[in-house]
Amino acid sequence: MVEILKSNSSQWLKSQGIPVFAWQRGYGCFSVGESQAETLVQYIASQAEHHQKISFEDELREILRKYRVTFDERYVWD
Repeated sequence: MVEILKSNSSQWLKSQGIPVFAWQRGYGCFSVGESQAETLVQYIASQAEHHQKISFEDELREILRKYRVTFDERYVWD
């Protein structure tokens, strides 16, 4: 499902005149409850500013540790 989403969204962006776009190789999938939807929308809208304070990598590490997801950094990053 994620592979199809990434492929279709890349094609759509290129059709919208954004010729240089690429997804990272990997992906993560997280669920969000309806009660958290607005918070997620706000997070996405301010993501560029947010990642000036904490890197994507450090934030993902925090999320994985918070929810006790076992991971090996050799396989997490491109």
